Amino acid sequence: MSFSDNAVAMGEREPRVVCQACRRPVSVCYCRHVTQVETRTRVVVLQHPRERDMPIGTARMATLCLPNAELHEGIRWDDAALDRVLRDPTRAPILLYPGVGAVDVLQAPPTGPVTLVVVDGTWSQAKKIVRENPRLQALPRYAFTPPAPSEYRIRREPADSYVSTIEALVHVLGVLEGDPARLQGLLVPFRAMIDAQIACERSLRGARERHAGKASWVRRSRVHPLLREVATGQMDLVCVAGEANAWPYCARVPGQLYEDELVHWAAWRMSTGETFERVVAPVLSLAPRTASYVGLDEGRLREGHARETLVRDWRGFVRDNDLVCFWGHYAAGLFAKSGGYLPQRRLDLRGASRDYARAKVGTLDEHITRLSLTVPVSPIEGRAGRRLEQARALAEHFVGLARAGT
Repeated sequence: MSFSDNAVAMGEREPRVVCQACRRPVSVCYCRHVTQVETRTRVVVLQHPRERDMPIGTARMATLCLPNAELHEGIRWDDAALDRVLRDPTRAPILLYPGVGAVDVLQAPPTGPVTLVVVDGTWSQAKKIVRENPRLQALPRYAFTPPAPSEYRIRREPADSYVSTIEALVHVLGVLEGDPARLQGLLVPFRAMIDAQIACERSLRGARERHAGKASWVRRSRVHPLLREVATGQMDLVCVAGEANAWPYCARVPGQLYEDELVHWAAWRMSTGETFERVVAPVLSLAPRTASYVGLDEGRLREGHARETLVRDWRGFVRDNDLVCFWGHYAAGLFAKSGGYLPQRRLDLRGASRDYARAKVGTLDEHITRLSLTVPVSPIEGRAGRRLEQARALAEHFVGLARAGT
C-alpha cells in the first residue's frame, strides 16, 4: 500500500489545493471575479507580516485588481528602502492614516497624481508600522469617513468607522480619480469572496449538526495536549512572568538608543510550589513610568542583579523537560533576548485559552474574571508577581479540566 493509500485508509484529508494568485483554496478562489481597474494614482500597500497569511485579507485582492499597485511586507524599512518604494517624481506620496493632523480626503483632496501609501493590518499593527518608520510619519496624512458600515460580514469590525483595506481604497481612489462608480469594480471579488466563505461556513455548520446527533460521536477535549501531559504526570509545569523597562514612543528623544529590556522575572513550579524571582538592573536609561508600572521602587530596580546573574541563577531552577507557560510572548521573548534559557516545550496560555474557548478571550485580567478563578496574593512583589499568580490560576484550571477529561 502506498503512503497516499495508507493516508486515505486512515481517514486523513488530502491537502487542499491553493490558488497561487489569491492564495485561497481553489474551492473558494475569487480570481474569476477580479476586475482590472486602471488608475493614475499609484498605490503602495505596506503590509504587516502577520496579515500576510490571513485567509480573508483584502490587500492582495486589491493589488490583483489594480495594475498600478504594489504590496510590500514588513514592519521596519530604512529611509533608503522607503525612498526606493515611494520615489516617483510625478506622483508625490501621501499616507492614508487617520488621527491628529489628518486631512479629510473628500473635503480637501490633494492636487495632481499621487502615490497613495496604505498600511495593511489590524489597528495596533498599523500603528506599529507608522511608529517604527519616521519616513512615513513625515508624509502628508489623509483620512476619510466611510459612507456606510463595512460589508465585511465574515469578520466583525470594532466600529462602523472601520472598513477593510479594499473598501478603503474604493472610497479614497474614487475621490482621487474623480470617478467613484468605476472603482466599484474592486468590490466584485470582495463580495464574491464573502458569499463563498459564508456558504462554506454554513455547509460545515450543517455537517457538524448532523454529526452531533449521532450517539457514537464524542467531543474530544480541547485542552492543549501539553497540559494533558502535565495532568498525567508526564512533565512538570513552570509558569513565568516578566516586566520590562520600556520607553513610550512619545517620550523618546531622537538620536538616543531605546530598546525594551527585562527588569523583573518571576516563576512558579507546579509540582513543588517553589518560586523564583530576580530583579534586573536596567542597562539603558530608566523610563519615567517604569517603576510605577512594574510596581517596584526605582531604587530597587537600579540596585537589581546583572543580566548574567539572572541567566545563571535561572538555569539552576529550570529543567530541560519542564513545560514553561506564559501569557503572551512579549516577556518570554525579552528573556530569551537577554540570553535566558527556555526549554523546548513552551505554551502561550493566551493561545491555549483561545483554542479552548474557540473565541477571543481578551486580556489576562478579563479572562480570569470571566472564569471566576481565585487568584491568591503573591509573595512576589509588583505586577510580575500578580500576573504570575494569574497565570498559575489559569494553568491549574486547565490541568484540572484535563484530569476531568473536559
